[in-house]
Amino acid sequence: LAVLVEQMRREGFELTVGKPQVVTKTIDGTLHEPFEMLTVDVPEEYLGGVTQLMASRKGQMESMSNHGTGWVRIEFRVPARGLIGFRTRFLTETHGAGIANSISAGYAPWAGEIEFRNTGSLVADRAGAATPYAMIALQERGSFIVEPTSEVYEGQIVGENSRNEDMDVNITKEKKLTNMRAASADSFEHLAPSRKLTLEE
Repeated sequence: LAVLVEQMRREGFELTVGKPQVVTKTIDGTLHEPFEMLTVDVPEEYLGGVTQLMASRKGQMESMSNHGTGWVRIEFRVPARGLIGFRTRFLTETHGAGIANSISAGYAPWAGEIEFRNTGSLVADRAGAATPYAMIALQERGSFIVEPTSEVYEGQIVGENSRNEDMDVNITKEKKLTNMRAASADSFEHLAPSRKLTLEE
């Protein structure tokens, strides 16, 4: 979908893209939603993280098998809406090593609300160019999605807060120079690389 949207944008189309939504049904007066059977193969060391990720998305473990190869196969029964945006988080959690496949498992009663984000946003409180000095000072607060020297505007989301609340930050703050030699002391070496978000995220 991201490739199609990007191609249309380059061809001059203007469009708005919304988050996917599942098609629900009311059966005997009860709201039902589609479920899927998800099979994942992951290295043993990532088992805990994947299980926690699926639990947060209302996934119920149906079976788990470990044949002593260092890999574990787990089957989950999960609401289809719990798999929206799942693949990116899954690959991050397993450092690209995990394999996931799913098939439809029919409709079942609504599983309840799913919290997709438990983090807030870092929001620029003024316009200007993002400085490495400010980003190094702020990186303990979370991760950035903008590069140093990028132009930002007031109110722009520049990163993800490690806490579940939004925070205004001054990402354009410059180092006060007390003498000429201090000008070269500002470096990029201690700055963690920024995250590149895809359209699906």
